[in-house]
Amino acid sequence: MPVRPPLEGVRILAISQFGAGPFGTTVLSDMGAEVIKIEDPGAGGDVARYVPPFEIDRDSLYFQAFNRGKKSVTLNLRTESGMAVLHDLVKESDGVYNNLRGDLPAKLGLDYDALGKFNEKVVCCSLSGFGSTGPRVSEPGYDHLIQAYAGYMSLTGEPDAPPAKCGVSIIDFAGGYASVLGLMIGLFDAQRTGTGRNVDVSLLDTGIAMLSYFASWTLNRDWEPTRQENSSHQTLLPSQNFRTRDGWIVVFCAKEKFYENLVVAMGRPDMATDPRFNNFAARLKHREELIPELQREFEKRDTEAWLADLRGGVPCAPVNSVADALQDQQVLARKMILEVEHPEYGTMRQVASPIKTEGMIEKPTPGPGLGEHTDQVLAEVLGYSDERVSSLRAEGAFGN
Repeated sequence: MPVRPPLEGVRILAISQFGAGPFGTTVLSDMGAEVIKIEDPGAGGDVARYVPPFEIDRDSLYFQAFNRGKKSVTLNLRTESGMAVLHDLVKESDGVYNNLRGDLPAKLGLDYDALGKFNEKVVCCSLSGFGSTGPRVSEPGYDHLIQAYAGYMSLTGEPDAPPAKCGVSIIDFAGGYASVLGLMIGLFDAQRTGTGRNVDVSLLDTGIAMLSYFASWTLNRDWEPTRQENSSHQTLLPSQNFRTRDGWIVVFCAKEKFYENLVVAMGRPDMATDPRFNNFAARLKHREELIPELQREFEKRDTEAWLADLRGGVPCAPVNSVADALQDQQVLARKMILEVEHPEYGTMRQVASPIKTEGMIEKPTPGPGLGEHTDQVLAEVLGYSDERVSSLRAEGAFGN
């Protein structure tokens, strides 16, 4: 008997574009929620549709990466008729999600104060760069900016190199996860109480929250983290990149036994008993002596030889390329690559949801064409007649 998708029957209106918001709401569509993407027809829809270099007729692979399994409805929310349609959709929905600038949801009537009048249980979730309060509320925020603003770039890269951002949009994606978690918390409470709420999440807040123990050390001991050579951990040694004879390897000795196992595998048990290196505090104090000694050992053998000897006794990993990572046997065994059939791209391969549970959507539909589901949603969700849809179209509710 087929297992019911865990979010089947949940309907979310998503007024979001580009990366962070659509990434978050894809978590919901992968779990069976009906995510109706509201797009501005005058702006040509989600700007992600046009992101180069891989784009066919307003449908880029970038857009497809963030929008599988969703429906697209075009609405001109600057018109009375467009807002009236939105309000009708709110009556039939569980949540309204946006990733607009922090001051805009209230101005545009997309927060709970406005939409709760049409559906008392609706949860209104906003993901913005800087949140709905504070001196930066009206400023746009993007991942690269927030990585700089939240201190991440001061921590990333080599000590003698310029500050660097993480290679992927990590705060965008973490913000997407945080916002849909907040949305689900709101939905859970609305189910119990019958009353919805606003959920306010920002990329800056997400970035600051993820500073975690670095923030704790800085706030309580005036500790200032700095960039470390070879991506070394600030305090747990050795936990960093090492150059091998043919590439790079990462070891992470988060326990004393891992360090002991490492030096024994190197044929250097003396380094486990050497008082300069026999505990975390000693190794941290004598970092400048320890790391070159280990580096000389690592350069004697190839990466695969080290991995074969260290796995099981020392946490370790090769420094993969993206292509290598996507072909890794563990990644494939976890079914992290899924296939989506697209009318222009053919069979697209995408990364799957990291959340594994019974009933999740395994064969999603591709990201929708601009306005592809407008008529369908208005008929099936709202019961609009063909005549009413035609009249609304003439009024400009769906754009020109």
